[in-house]
Amino acid sequence: MLSYCTNVHPAEDLDGIIGQLDTYATPVRESLAVDVLGVGLWLAADVAAGLAADAAARARLAGELKARGLAVQTLNAFPYGGFHDEVVKHAVYVPDWTDPRRARYTRDCLTVLADLLHSDAAYGSISTLPLGWREPWGPAADDRAVAAFDEVTAYARTLSGRIGRPLRLAVEPEPGCVLDTAADAVAWLAGRVDAEHVGLCLDTCHLAVSFADPTATVRRIHDAGLDVVKVQASAALHVDRPLEAEARAALAEFVEPRYLHQVRELAPTGEVLAADDLDRALEELPGRGPWRVHFHVPLHAQPRPPLVSTTDVLTEAVAAVAAGQRGGMPHVEVETYTWTVLPTWRGSDLATGIADELRWARTEVTV
Repeated sequence: MLSYCTNVHPAEDLDGIIGQLDTYATPVRESLAVDVLGVGLWLAADVAAGLAADAAARARLAGELKARGLAVQTLNAFPYGGFHDEVVKHAVYVPDWTDPRRARYTRDCLTVLADLLHSDAAYGSISTLPLGWREPWGPAADDRAVAAFDEVTAYARTLSGRIGRPLRLAVEPEPGCVLDTAADAVAWLAGRVDAEHVGLCLDTCHLAVSFADPTATVRRIHDAGLDVVKVQASAALHVDRPLEAEARAALAEFVEPRYLHQVRELAPTGEVLAADDLDRALEELPGRGPWRVHFHVPLHAQPRPPLVSTTDVLTEAVAAVAAGQRGGMPHVEVETYTWTVLPTWRGSDLATGIADELRWARTEVTV
């Protein structure tokens, strides 16, 4: 079942979440002419805690989803809260996996998912941040993170036994974080976690930014005994010649104050050079090789030249997962949360845009 991620919507209370289902998710389902639409819910920490503590509230939300023909098989538990604040940037990585609040939030999300999980879902998944931002981090932080994962995994195992279906964490590598690449995530997770309940979330925008080979990356994950638990179907910006004036002008339109837009440059030597945000990249990176920018762009619409999107990485990665994954396809969730900061999107209808993305994904992505 293909889903779209509701972190594109700002609501952080139960009534607001239900309201945005009416405003966006139901019109998307109707536009697609499907009986059931997958929604990957994002629940901020406060609403997740409230739902986890209140079985009646969980039952209400489950009923509201069913009444609208909406199905949940996955949650996004990466942003803790304030994901639509005026400035988010590095705050999206707080609290990290050394902070007890992160484990508590993830447990709350597991509690909620256990009661919302659609009857057709073989398992439930929760994507989470790749430990935290890379600084500060060290061996003591690693130890605390391992202990937190052990605690949350034990809780997932208990809930899984109760509902008769697995609940699984999906660690999402992201440029600039402790687990910057999928290779970093594999190296950290393999041998440290229970692979039945912890695997990877393969965000294909992040994968593209790292300049990693999609097929080789998926093979590395499987060879380590890990699963791709979830794919976040997303695309980055790519530009071949970032020093050219036309390219720099086009890139400058994507500089904005809310989200972090990490940039990687593939140098002629094969080295991957890094900048932590697009404005810094325009000032600091040499620009002698192609750039990829962590800016989730709509899957169905190419940016204006000379920029292109990395949907080729998305389709190759999903095909590689489909060819090699044990136990069938993982959850696939379209995650374009940047609509309101896109330079080419000025008040266009969001439900129409989401529906157009999902139409593209239904045609181009194997699910």
